[in-house]
Amino acid sequence: MKFNISTTKVNFSPAQTESGDNIPVKEMCLLDHIEKINEISKKSGISKALAGAKCHLDYVWEKLEINPVQAVLFSLFMERSNDNNILISEIAESVNCSEIRIIKYMNDFEELEKKRLIRCRRNDDGIFYRIPREVIDSLRKDIKYIPKKKEKLSVHRLFKVLKQVFNERMGSELSYDAMKTELLDLLNLNKHLLFCQKIISYKLDEDDLILLLCFCHLFVNNHDDYIISGDLEFLYGDETVDYGIEELSPGDHPLMEAKFVEYTNSNGFVNSDSWKLSDMAKKELLAEFKQNRNYGKNLILFDTIKAKKMFYNPRETEEIKKLISLLQDENYSKILDRLDGKGMRKGFACLFSGRPGTGKTETAYQIARETKRNIMMVDISETKSCWYGESEKRIKKIFDTYRTAVENSKITPILLFNEADAVIGKRKEISIANPLIDQTENTIQNIILQEMENLSGIMIATTNLTQSMDKAFERRFLYKITFDKPGLESRIGIWNSLLPGLADKSVRELSSRYNLSGGQIENIARKTEVDDIINGSGLPMETLVDYCNAETVNDLNSESLKNYIL
Repeated sequence: MKFNISTTKVNFSPAQTESGDNIPVKEMCLLDHIEKINEISKKSGISKALAGAKCHLDYVWEKLEINPVQAVLFSLFMERSNDNNILISEIAESVNCSEIRIIKYMNDFEELEKKRLIRCRRNDDGIFYRIPREVIDSLRKDIKYIPKKKEKLSVHRLFKVLKQVFNERMGSELSYDAMKTELLDLLNLNKHLLFCQKIISYKLDEDDLILLLCFCHLFVNNHDDYIISGDLEFLYGDETVDYGIEELSPGDHPLMEAKFVEYTNSNGFVNSDSWKLSDMAKKELLAEFKQNRNYGKNLILFDTIKAKKMFYNPRETEEIKKLISLLQDENYSKILDRLDGKGMRKGFACLFSGRPGTGKTETAYQIARETKRNIMMVDISETKSCWYGESEKRIKKIFDTYRTAVENSKITPILLFNEADAVIGKRKEISIANPLIDQTENTIQNIILQEMENLSGIMIATTNLTQSMDKAFERRFLYKITFDKPGLESRIGIWNSLLPGLADKSVRELSSRYNLSGGQIENIARKTEVDDIINGSGLPMETLVDYCNAETVNDLNSESLKNYIL
């Protein structure tokens, strides 16, 4: 059966002028027609639906530029549009058709896939389909779905599209050949970009070009400058064709011979089992990106940090003022030049220690804001992995990424290890019970120690437990600031700052009787704000005392204090 979409016209017979819901056909939208096709198909099967749902099929296949068979199949998929794992067997069952019989429509499935109306994921568990959200949104608006144009893109948009294509390949929604076709088309449609011009000018073998694109994608989109073979498995999947990736390890791969890709380096030693985009390739291919771009994950821009008045004890105030002065860019540059001239290490490693709620993390934020330095935040939990060797890789990647950020930033950013107790504690003796875990944690610490020794930049670590810190770490921190709980005058300042409507007498009473940290006072202030929103209760002293008692479980005689104040 053949269909000529370009010449067929829709002619409604008198019997076809209304739907089963008494809606005139001419007033039905695309989703209405799809719904009717679905109903008829499930009652009569695909073959009979092609004749019995003609007026609806005519509308759908003209609107979407698909043939009637594809219109029926697409309507059946739409019935399951909320399912991201639609099986062919489910489509067959819905129209009382055998799976063997429905295989004859596989060419139509592939056409729907080419038109991007459906997506297909193929893996060892089977073949699964889904309807993309953007397709559903178009149908809801009663308009034809048109894939977004991928030409005349900005370089940033180009890399977003690269990420999308590689993610679809990773999710097995694109075969290797389909991915290659999309990527090559993308380059040819955007030759106005220096990136596309350069990478095309290299005249690489197509498969080598795809691999180089993948390295660029991993670096720009995933901030990955430490790539192992496992990071590239998604690219080739279970394809039987050999693309020569095994040549990376011995260094015989064409991309390595052309110096587009190189081994990573750790502590002066080459790692032949991990690679990165070479500095030459970054310079040539990524010139369109701003030179001060920070490629770090969890990046906090200094101008997004809200100013916050901090209250310290006199000793801490002086130490923090000194550190802020040293990190002002003009002074910092002079210090680096002086240290470099004398052959001294240039890294600024700072340790903020003290009890929880004493302002360590917020101080790091405010220092960044005042010195106009972005923060590259390290999430300690993300450095831990159950897979052998993966945790070490993640720690190395953090410092590799930070080095890249320092090299490409006009103003050196801050590497912030918040709550670093887990990685700077005393090294463990290898136990019989958990030898691999203990060895991994010690290896991670050794990596951090070596990186701190060679640090070129600014690192701040915060910790609550200095007594458990390894002595080797203590020596490597150039500046150490201990944050004590705020004294009386500082507590008064914090109460006034957070609860400006509180009477001076009440502020002094609460400050005198409760030795709270800034974090504890902030908790109380937040609770009173919630109370005021819900109950309009203002600032009753009795409630404040209850909240203070709740924050100071170990305080003595808190009940008599309550009676004293009331």
